[in-house]
Amino acid sequence: MSLIAVGTMAFDDIETPFGKSDRIIGGSATYIAWSASNFIRPVRQISVIGGDFPTSELDALAERGVDLAGVQVKKNERSFFWAGRYHLDMNTRDTLDTQLNVLGDFKPTVPESYQGSEFLILGNLMPSLQLDVIRQLRHRPDLIVLDTMNFWMETAMPDLELVLKEVDVLMINDSEARQLSAQFSLVKAAREIMAMGPEYLVIKKGEHGALLFHKDQVFYAPALPLEDVFDPTGAGDTFAGGFIGHLARTKDISFENMKTAIIVGSAMASFCVEKFGTTRLKELKEADINARIKQFVDLVNFDISLV
Repeated sequence: MSLIAVGTMAFDDIETPFGKSDRIIGGSATYIAWSASNFIRPVRQISVIGGDFPTSELDALAERGVDLAGVQVKKNERSFFWAGRYHLDMNTRDTLDTQLNVLGDFKPTVPESYQGSEFLILGNLMPSLQLDVIRQLRHRPDLIVLDTMNFWMETAMPDLELVLKEVDVLMINDSEARQLSAQFSLVKAAREIMAMGPEYLVIKKGEHGALLFHKDQVFYAPALPLEDVFDPTGAGDTFAGGFIGHLARTKDISFENMKTAIIVGSAMASFCVEKFGTTRLKELKEADINARIKQFVDLVNFDISLV
């Protein structure tokens, strides 16, 4: 099985109530790759970076089984940069600075070696670029997963509507689901959104878990209660990487297996928030992941006798 991951590779500067990261590596595609590579290799990356992106970070990704043939390097330009400050609840944040830099005129190119890939995940990025990648593929992947956000709903809705018609799974958070559907009830919102194209919808609710919708079926997975949450940046992308990584490894895209993928994604996201940036993801061993998944299973597994 082979997986293409599309998104940003960037620098972040993050401030939370528990500390400040200064300038660290981030980006949707970066988090997806570190997460998914625990389950499927190679992860075929499509992104763009400037000459300031550390070679050591690229080497670490390559060693992890990430194929960087689709990563454009613009040596005389600077990488995408985002700075933000989280509020005490860690669910809301203020953007302090956004510098598109190399992302401003990025035109993704799918390498010939990526053609024929069975899975495609479109990390948070301009919808027009996500659509461009889909249209460059001569063979439609078995599963296309899309992650997007409210900013694109507000600034690029026509392009987003086109992408939605092409994908199988959409991942958004609860406020974005309500915005996209104009419905308060998440059940009604899911029905409206799936009518736009996606057959499956994942609604992420942060510390309150995630919902999976398919036709009239609904599955809910809680989030693992954590004592320390240092940095939620990238948690959604890490969730997406674990989700698609599990599906690609098992070669099973049924609703039942997507339930398991939700648990796997949630487990990976729970690691991400424990330290700033990708630090915790780089430390993970298979035993750590298996133990964390078992914690999720134990959290929701119980016996009940009905009288």
